[in-house]
Amino acid sequence: MLKALSRLVCLLLLLPAAEPTVAQSQSRPNIVVIMADDLETGTLHHFPTITQQLVAQGASFDRHFVTNSWCCPSRSSILRSQHVHSHGVLTNTAPEGGFHRFHELGLERSTLGTWMQQAGYRTALMGKFLNHYPGNSAPETYVPPGWNDWRVPVRALYEEYGYRLNENGALRDYGWAEQDYLSDVLAGHARSFITASDQPFFLYLNPVGPHNPANPAFRHAEAFPMEVAPRTPSYDQDDISAEPLWMQMQPPLSPRAEAAVDERHRARLRSMLGVDDLVGSVLRALEESGKLENTYVFFTSDNGFHLGTHRIKHGKTTPFDEAIRVPLVVRGPGVAPGSTVAHMSATIDLAPTVAELGGATVPDFAEGRSLAPLLRGQPPPEWRRQVLVEFVRPANRMSAAQTPVPAYQALRTEQYTYVRYETGERQLYDLDADPYQLDNLAMSADLSLLARLDERLSAMVACSGATCRQADRVE
Repeated sequence: MLKALSRLVCLLLLLPAAEPTVAQSQSRPNIVVIMADDLETGTLHHFPTITQQLVAQGASFDRHFVTNSWCCPSRSSILRSQHVHSHGVLTNTAPEGGFHRFHELGLERSTLGTWMQQAGYRTALMGKFLNHYPGNSAPETYVPPGWNDWRVPVRALYEEYGYRLNENGALRDYGWAEQDYLSDVLAGHARSFITASDQPFFLYLNPVGPHNPANPAFRHAEAFPMEVAPRTPSYDQDDISAEPLWMQMQPPLSPRAEAAVDERHRARLRSMLGVDDLVGSVLRALEESGKLENTYVFFTSDNGFHLGTHRIKHGKTTPFDEAIRVPLVVRGPGVAPGSTVAHMSATIDLAPTVAELGGATVPDFAEGRSLAPLLRGQPPPEWRRQVLVEFVRPANRMSAAQTPVPAYQALRTEQYTYVRYETGERQLYDLDADPYQLDNLAMSADLSLLARLDERLSAMVACSGATCRQADRVE
């Protein structure tokens, strides 16, 4: 699979780079995208600002999915509106992934940042960019094209204390004082960017909570003392006899493992309180500067996370909903407060949505759909019926989840999850009857159903550009 994807990327690189053009728009709203790191669905009620100021004041997308449940491939899909097989950033690390791969392929020449900048927006990226940025691929002072304001960690990213920021090409070290906490520092930079902007702006804000090690601000260190990870039906899954071999290798959770899962859950909630404070700081800056009513604020995550579900103590990279389904909440002009959007959406839809709201036309290589009609409560007559999820295992290395998940291609439809692994194994779950994905039907399902799903999956894997918006609506 890795060789095939690499050949496809090489062919695509032979084509001339498509550049966005500006589309005229009567409205020029500001746009803020806040992206948590590894945040699963079902936890937003713990965070008062997100709950009261975003969920209650905006639209919640009930079925929002990632193209890959791993940080760098997912974030590359978000920046480019492309599936993994199209952009070619396959993993988190070099040579087949990470910032190294994104930089090596020249993908920075055309991203959401360049599209919005060319459309007349003042742009900023603050927080996490891509894994292992800049590594050995560029100097620590390197700023990619498309960003007027750049505040990105180059060292000790996940610690949230004792890190180094590239601040528009100048390096600044931060220590271990309370005011050095990364989410707070990013909030301060975001506030300055918002209040100083005298033209429409696009702010892409990327705190690292609740990514491991999920270090909280000092003020939140004792929060959630009694919380435990949700004991859903998929928690410590009992019967795995029909599952692929990689799952059968997972032992039941021991009492010690369960205690570790619960402590990790508490740490993640604590670190998210810093993100919640950041959201509040952004909203106050918008309100105090008189810009809130003309600003769209998106809140989402790059992938989900397992906490004991399906016997996985912690991690991601799987095709289960715990890893591929993430929150998406949007508030802004014309968005009905407290509404829910049931239509399927994907992370490749974020860039086309931002571009349409801001009056920029995306390049021909973009594969997602604009969510703007759904935000207005006017869904198109034809919409996506499925989302493609792809995972490529790093060569000779354990996956980020520390579970031996083989490479796979997965189709998440409105009713089914269908997965085919490079090992030849299959998974099929009927989500209407089995929403927690506990009963693998791959060996007992009707052969015609399997054939249809396999055909739909193959069409998604083969799609490119606009053809993806045809393949994703085939039933």
